[in-house]
Amino acid sequence: MRSEEREEHVDRGERRRGRHGSRDGRRGPGRRGGWQAADTPPADDAAEWFTGRLPDEWFSDVEVMVDREEITVVGTLRDAEATEGAAAEGRIDRFREDTRGRRMQIADEAEVRYGRKVAWGVRHGDVEALFTHLAVPVMTRLRQPERRVLDTLVDAGVARSRSDALAWSVRLVGEHADEWLGQLRKAMTEVDRLRGEGPGL
Repeated sequence: MRSEEREEHVDRGERRRGRHGSRDGRRGPGRRGGWQAADTPPADDAAEWFTGRLPDEWFSDVEVMVDREEITVVGTLRDAEATEGAAAEGRIDRFREDTRGRRMQIADEAEVRYGRKVAWGVRHGDVEALFTHLAVPVMTRLRQPERRVLDTLVDAGVARSRSDALAWSVRLVGEHADEWLGQLRKAMTEVDRLRGEGPGL
């Protein structure tokens, strides 16, 4: 299925305010992510590629976030004046429909180049909309103290299930540890660069 054909299933609840998402990855033997990322092409230049590939008239600013499965491209609309509320939502909907075909083409090219699906998002004024994105299952084993944390969130009505509670916890950590996570990603990028250069023999 092509990247943008999933868009008709978009959940309007995805609209929200503020920034979102992050680049994830753990450093393992050989390359970041270990065996889980062994067959995934590198995407270190994804931001530069999208900046050069996207039409200049679309966005005034572009943010590209990458993990092992997906590339998320969020652009700020290039309008003289930003609207708010329903007007901003309407402007975003118009952009989505007007650019669907070209975005599908760009997403297909990126999928071939980077081996990842592409999700699109747009900012306009105080409104941000994420059109389509992946929900990827992540398996983990938890001991009783960790399971009790999840069960407390479920029993208190904060989450509907253990999996929902785990996702809620990850979002909470991301929101409150953004600066630390950014420093960690920067450090991993430097390690990757040094590993690629090798020793100067």
